[in-house]
Amino acid sequence: MRLISKYGLTLGILAVFLVIFSSCGSRKNMVYFQPDSTLINTVFEQYIPKIQKNDILTIVVTATDPKVTAPFNPLSTMSSSNMTQGVDLALRPTYTVGKDGEITLPMLGKVRIEGLTRLEAIEKLRSELSQYIKDPGVNINFNNFRVSVLGEVARPGSFIMPTERVTILEALGMAGDMTIRGVRENVTLIREVDGIKTIHRLDLTKQETLNSPYYYLVQNDVIYVEPNKAQINNSKLGANTNIIISIAGLLITVISVLTR
Repeated sequence: MRLISKYGLTLGILAVFLVIFSSCGSRKNMVYFQPDSTLINTVFEQYIPKIQKNDILTIVVTATDPKVTAPFNPLSTMSSSNMTQGVDLALRPTYTVGKDGEITLPMLGKVRIEGLTRLEAIEKLRSELSQYIKDPGVNINFNNFRVSVLGEVARPGSFIMPTERVTILEALGMAGDMTIRGVRENVTLIREVDGIKTIHRLDLTKQETLNSPYYYLVQNDVIYVEPNKAQINNSKLGANTNIIISIAGLLITVISVLTR
């Protein structure tokens, strides 16, 4: 019985050490943006997302006299003071940017806006509308500014962003941040522009990443956080756990029989 207890104690100690060493990590591998001599000079205006094909945009035209905007807001006439804000937003006209980079607006017809920022598109539409409306106002919002976060994060998934000004940190925050098992030095960003996908690597432990052209995200970006070696090893161990337990049980049984 002492021999059995000794083997049981040994297996227990080995299990504890396995858990400790598989989950440990250094500060260097865990802390975001560790201090160094990097000069932070990035600004959002350098990397403002551009309107792309297949973007879905909400466009609302305003003026001093609401009646003159009715032809340009075909669905807004359904709104009423009794509607909730959410319902009212749902009734606002939306437009999909076609494969030719154009949208089709009432009265104006086709207008090319692909490659423009949201503010540039607003100014272009204001200029086009000025032939029909005095001092028109235009509001454009993205309806499908989606970012996906996958891998070692608390809540992986796809998220619709309320604004086009979004950073990789904000996207990770919406996904509940990286788990302790996520590799912060090699975060993958997949970006598609004009049908061409490109892959970029970001080291979130270095301040220089704040200056990266990929620190600010664009629509349809995909972020992937890979698991560290300990997590990969743990997954292998988990797959073989039943086999290990069975072998250990068999050894203990054999030892028990031999030492009677």
